[in-house]
Amino acid sequence: MANIRHQLQVQAPAEAVFVNLTTQNGLAGWWTPDVNAKAEVGSILRFGFGPSYFKEMKVMKLGPEKKVEWKCIVGAEEWIGTTIQFTLEKADAKTIVHFSHDNWESLTPMFSQCSYDWAMFLRSLKHLCEKGKGFPFPDQHQ
Repeated sequence: MANIRHQLQVQAPAEAVFVNLTTQNGLAGWWTPDVNAKAEVGSILRFGFGPSYFKEMKVMKLGPEKKVEWKCIVGAEEWIGTTIQFTLEKADAKTIVHFSHDNWESLTPMFSQCSYDWAMFLRSLKHLCEKGKGFPFPDQHQ
């Protein structure tokens, strides 16, 4: 199995980062504005990327202001069954975000592209938390 890993430091409290990872408005501010989300374990999150493509994630874990885990149940074939996890570590007035997208079957071109795209979207999350505005799809490469 192949896994994507990223880590970033956000100049914002973990509580603010957690809100942006779990609420509809937060997710729309950094990943895609076409989102339907509810912050409950077992709920299904739907993320649209253009008129004909979307992903659905099942919320597997929500640790109070500390951990978010999703399992992909609908999307590109290579994504199905993968898990996405955000673990937040408090560090004074900052938050260290540990990101993983795990259980890829192999190192494919899509795996490489997704690693790059996640880096861009995590940058968007950082901007949203620190400056109040992210760069969600389709503007993530700004």
